[in-house]
Amino acid sequence: MKKHYDILVIGSGLGGLVSALILAKEGLKVCVLEKNNQYGGNLQTFSRDKLIFDTGVHYLGGLSKGQNLNRFFSYLEIMDELELQKMDEDGYDRISFGDSTIEYPHAQGYQNFVEQLSVHFPEEKENLESYCEEIQYVCSQFPRYNVVGKDNYNEEILHLNTKRFIESVTQNKTLQSVLLGSNFLYAGDSENVPFYVHALTVNSYIQSAYKCVKGGSQISKLLIRKLRQYGADVHKHSEVSEFIFDENNIVKSVKTVTGKEYTAKRFISNIEIRSTIKLIGEERLKKSFLNRVLSWQPVSSCFSVYIVLKPHCFPNFNYNIYHYSSEEKVWNAFRYQKNTWPETYMLSSTPSKHHPEFAESLTAISYMDFDEVKKWKSTFNTVAEEHERGEQYERFKLEKTEKMIEALEKKIPNLTHAIKRIYTSSPLSYRDYIGSFDGNMYGYMKNSDNPLKTMVSPRTKIDNLFLTGQSVNMHGILGVTIGAFNTCAEILGKETIDKRLEQMI
Repeated sequence: MKKHYDILVIGSGLGGLVSALILAKEGLKVCVLEKNNQYGGNLQTFSRDKLIFDTGVHYLGGLSKGQNLNRFFSYLEIMDELELQKMDEDGYDRISFGDSTIEYPHAQGYQNFVEQLSVHFPEEKENLESYCEEIQYVCSQFPRYNVVGKDNYNEEILHLNTKRFIESVTQNKTLQSVLLGSNFLYAGDSENVPFYVHALTVNSYIQSAYKCVKGGSQISKLLIRKLRQYGADVHKHSEVSEFIFDENNIVKSVKTVTGKEYTAKRFISNIEIRSTIKLIGEERLKKSFLNRVLSWQPVSSCFSVYIVLKPHCFPNFNYNIYHYSSEEKVWNAFRYQKNTWPETYMLSSTPSKHHPEFAESLTAISYMDFDEVKKWKSTFNTVAEEHERGEQYERFKLEKTEKMIEALEKKIPNLTHAIKRIYTSSPLSYRDYIGSFDGNMYGYMKNSDNPLKTMVSPRTKIDNLFLTGQSVNMHGILGVTIGAFNTCAEILGKETIDKRLEQMI
């Protein structure tokens, strides 16, 4: 039984869902295929002890009225239904080092950002102002960052290096580390990463920072509801196993593992770029492209500890804590010694529904190399396909959990007494559920020496196959959303997309 569509999207991560909805709104017949039990890629949540935990999206920036993500989500018709909670305006992120009790705030609003940090660094006020000006300028140079406008990249800006830039802003070593303190958001490489990655990531949160009240999965649920309203088909448990080409090297249809065939005029791949290459077949691609993609280094993966707290036991905090064993650690936080793990972590809390002054759960995340779980590489485990990894793996996770709790206790004495239950996820969980290569958090390492190496066009050499998602240029909710609009601009024409967004603005 064949089904015919205008557009077939493989993978239901944010990039796939946004692309599908933009095209469905244009009256195209769209279908989305997802292999897992849950839609949404990094937006997935899971439920334990009747509580909801986020796997990937812990907070969002740029969602206040008139800001870019608000505008994109308004165009997608999901903005008004999102249940959001604004984070602490005087410090949505707090950065701390070693045994020091000082927590340095990243505040919302540029002026407030400068003022709150000036309390700790009074002589740095001008430098902080120029930092804020610079990140806004760099962001303004990016296509679609301001929704409509700029067509192409300013290549000079792509080569700016984060380390060199931060060192040029201030000589104060502690302030340098504080400004880089949320680099978990781009996987911790502040020495080599291009400054635009830092700027695009941090700028949105300084504008405004929110949490999704019922977890990030409400974004994918709203997008899917809209897709269905626009007549799109969305299927889970539908893993694409092969592309079928015609004699002109055009994708004609895809087959799923269960043998269903879907034909379409155009295809968008929202899955890991290496998985896409497998489906295309290496022989159809240029050697130079293949070598370039296969040479990319995945960013680090992570180990997450999800803590269910006893009721009314632990005060809630409406910000994220980024803690480092030392100020120097900030520069390349993803490199760690196994025996001193975790040297860095991000900690966030979720308020209790009925008593919001107390937290009902905590999530702590630290970097972890895939190498640490390599011996279980051939095992696969999701809700749809449950498999045990054995006692050794459980012991490994328990050991890591104990180390994490020990690290958290240093910062929060007596935390252990408030814990009711603990759950964990390792790089294998991220690989299996999100489909990322070796469980990486945000696609691939970017380097200011060669920024174009890891940038790929959404348009492939196969005429009717397009790419979207975090492996294509920029990760994060905003980066992937902008990427999806760029993918659709390749299909519909830039003028059409700009016109739609201008009408909305």
